[in-house]
Amino acid sequence: MLKATRIESKHIRNAARGEQCTLGIIGVCNGNPETTVLAHLPDESHGMSRKSDDISAVFACHACHDCIDGRAKWPHGDAGPRDWYMRRAQTRTLRRLIELGVVTIKGVKL
Repeated sequence: MLKATRIESKHIRNAARGEQCTLGIIGVCNGNPETTVLAHLPDESHGMSRKSDDISAVFACHACHDCIDGRAKWPHGDAGPRDWYMRRAQTRTLRRLIELGVVTIKGVKL
């Protein structure tokens, strides 16, 4: 098993400011980048009173963040696509972080 090192980055958290929501949940997303924050997704690094690592997070508007965290209901009462939305958003967020230069990967050409 891998050592559980907490990955936190002010640069990643700050990068969410003013960005488009990468979740974009149909019927939920408010489309307002002024409400976008870094929303942490459930993974093996989170637990009681502990958020997931900052690399397991997405750019989420207030409305989509409430939806994935369970504070608001899914549209049409169907949370079935929840995992799909989170996976898509995590990929979109990682791509954006690379574009912004916040995350770098050796050999990546933009």
